Amino acid sequence: MATYTSSTPQQFFGELPAQTDILIIGGGVIGICTAYWLAQKGANVTLCEKGRVAGEQSSRNWGWVRQQGRDAAELPISMESNRLWQQLMKETGEDLGFRQHGVYYLAETPEELRKFEEFLDLARQHQLDTRMLSKEEVYAHIPGREGKWLGGMVTPGDGRAEPWVAVPAIARAAERNGVNIVEDCAVRTLEFEGGQLTGAVTEKGPVKANRVLIAAGAWSSLFAQNLGVSMPQLCVRATVAATRSASDLFMGNAADSTFAFRKRLDGGFTLAVADIHDHYIGKDSFRHFFKWLPAVKASFKGISFGLNPPANYPDSWAHKRRWTGDETTPFEKCRVLNPIPSPRALKRIKERLVDRFPQLKGLELEESWAGMIDAMPDFVPIMDEVPTQKGVFIATGFSGHGFGIGPAAGRIMADLLMGKPAGHDLSRFRYSRFSDGSKIKLGPFL
Repeated sequence: MATYTSSTPQQFFGELPAQTDILIIGGGVIGICTAYWLAQKGANVTLCEKGRVAGEQSSRNWGWVRQQGRDAAELPISMESNRLWQQLMKETGEDLGFRQHGVYYLAETPEELRKFEEFLDLARQHQLDTRMLSKEEVYAHIPGREGKWLGGMVTPGDGRAEPWVAVPAIARAAERNGVNIVEDCAVRTLEFEGGQLTGAVTEKGPVKANRVLIAAGAWSSLFAQNLGVSMPQLCVRATVAATRSASDLFMGNAADSTFAFRKRLDGGFTLAVADIHDHYIGKDSFRHFFKWLPAVKASFKGISFGLNPPANYPDSWAHKRRWTGDETTPFEKCRVLNPIPSPRALKRIKERLVDRFPQLKGLELEESWAGMIDAMPDFVPIMDEVPTQKGVFIATGFSGHGFGIGPAAGRIMADLLMGKPAGHDLSRFRYSRFSDGSKIKLGPFL
């Protein structure tokens, strides 16, 4: 595992062109995969990243590639993404770490088992290989502490990849296919003439483009606000830890109500807690309070609210919300958002590891890190063109699901940017759902 910082060596050295067909803002998994598929279609693409490709949440997530437990509208896209992970392993010539060892949900109560069973109906509609597990079957796969789990659910075709390996590898493949990737290049704002998008102003100068994708993760909302585009995206800090190499007692990905674990290619485990997240209160917290209220009531048990955010946090009170292309922006002040891990979460991770697997007592945490998850009030992303600003597209708010779904989300956005059908019903992901009077329908939080 490698945690990116502003001092991480640069990997991509593209030069900003005077003109490009399509400009992508953000070098995370969504932006990189979109660029990859656009190059396959023959488009002239420039991707600008203010810091490092995969420097933020795209290298800091759990690494799961999951179809199980998805929102009904997301499931077909997740299934496509599973296939595309396999395809990318072959056609990029890179080992992305993708392995299909299954995703397991583990139940500690009868109520949790009933909730798992509700997903089975959706899985059957899509011929997904999900099935319920008895208590005996769970322990045959996962030798945890006896009596902890009553049963579970598994999708054997689900898997994992290694985030800090996979996204830069796909970026290298995209670059080989002609994508121009410019690191250390913050896009400041977009330019319009007569209401028509004409391009962007970056810290390295202007670039002409008639289509732009905002795929800036936790920074998307702040960038969009400067354009007069509002979306109720907020961020939460999540903490993850890695152990040193351990016995191969379990090779897949699993989570119960409060603890998640998976095996890595280097032999260690990646660990996280599902019930400890930190939200730092900023201007957007108040601005979008009522849209977020249903989510807070339903799914944010265990979240803590803080008033002292990390330096240069996207919703910092100190940030300007309006600027011109001539001004230094918040994106240049924070090349890589690198929040410190939560001590409370790390304490719980250590306790829960031993609680679930007493045989691993003494296994040390080798590294820990944190990332900012960009989330929407219904826990599903926006993938759409902004209705009031033609040529401006948004793919953000993946709510912790972005890594696994990234290849298919990128394929969808590539087709939208090329004016082609997406191949999926995207009404659930439309930009206008938060302003057209629609009732907020919550998707799965995990």
